[in-house]
Amino acid sequence: MTTDLAAMKEKVRNYIVQTSHADADKVKNESLIFKEGFFDSMGFIMLITFLEEEFGIKTVDSDLIEENFESINAITEFIQRKASA
Repeated sequence: MTTDLAAMKEKVRNYIVQTSHADADKVKNESLIFKEGFFDSMGFIMLITFLEEEFGIKTVDSDLIEENFESINAITEFIQRKASA
């Protein structure tokens, strides 16, 4: 599992850019990926699957709150919490 924060953010960012077909320059670490329209509910499910497979974490229903997934920064913080639990 990747523990380097910058590398983790880059992997998540690359995934978002590739799957949403967004302009890479528009996807920032603080971009609100759902509010800005990069992902919808189906994209969210695919994102969860990617995170579980890529980072070896398990997501439970109580994790599925907006604060955990609203931006790349929030996602990487979530990954770190789950990985250290």
